[in-house]
Amino acid sequence: MATIAFLGLGRMGAGMAARLVAAGHEVRVFNRSPEKAAGLVAAGASFAATPREAAHGAEAIFAMVADDDASRAAWLGEDGALAGEYAPNAFAVEFSTISRPWVLELAKHAAAHGLRYLDSPVTGLPDAAAAGELILFVGAPIPHLEAARPLLEPLCTDIVHFGDVGAGTSYKLIQNLLGSIQIAATAEALRTAELAGLDLPTVGATLSRSGAASPTVIRMCREMLAGSHDRDIAFTAALRLKDTRIGVELSDAVGSPAALGHTAREIFERLVAAGHGELSETKVIDLLRG
Repeated sequence: MATIAFLGLGRMGAGMAARLVAAGHEVRVFNRSPEKAAGLVAAGASFAATPREAAHGAEAIFAMVADDDASRAAWLGEDGALAGEYAPNAFAVEFSTISRPWVLELAKHAAAHGLRYLDSPVTGLPDAAAAGELILFVGAPIPHLEAARPLLEPLCTDIVHFGDVGAGTSYKLIQNLLGSIQIAATAEALRTAELAGLDLPTVGATLSRSGAASPTVIRMCREMLAGSHDRDIAFTAALRLKDTRIGVELSDAVGSPAALGHTAREIFERLVAAGHGELSETKVIDLLRG
């Protein structure tokens, strides 16, 4: 069993940290809103007031936060995890979906502090995080991944190694940008059907069995038609915009045309600008309804 610092207890991080506690690790958790740690503390985790405190003596430091700014705050600075006194040759694993330039910069900071860095964004919704059914997309030297694998296994059903640091994030951004395009396209299809006078439940059920179906299309048909954009939120509009934006930035950086990605970004920019950032990404159907 290992001593693990876990930074970030949002919809995904809380479930992931709970899996590590259940696996018998000594888990120290940090979250900017301490009240979110209560359930984990009751289950056996300990709460740290700062990332630096959480990292004290840790053999692995895991982070699952919202964006580049939150990641930078968790790792760097006077009270950041990298300022802590962790175990020699500890692992630094960033599970968050963040930009590739920041991943590469953070990896250099971690290496300068003697840490073995793994770029490891995940795929799966909060229920998968709580069940240990995520898939990890890893960019890291193979020896680092193999050494860290026992610590990662309680979190996931599969680990896919894409190459060196940055490769895991590159893949995750490509996948999420495709997802953003599918979400916007599903909303557009449902709105077109609505304006054409078709029965939307029938359209949604038939689309979900069609050749155009994907897990994202099926979920979006179900959740957009349910209209419950303000409860049981798996992924907010603001997070969808963030993922779409950094996905487009990656596409632009490598010279991909990404016309559909740019269009999806514009749609989610409008959704957030309309004041719906903290609602579900499914709210995009109402944006198209005007």
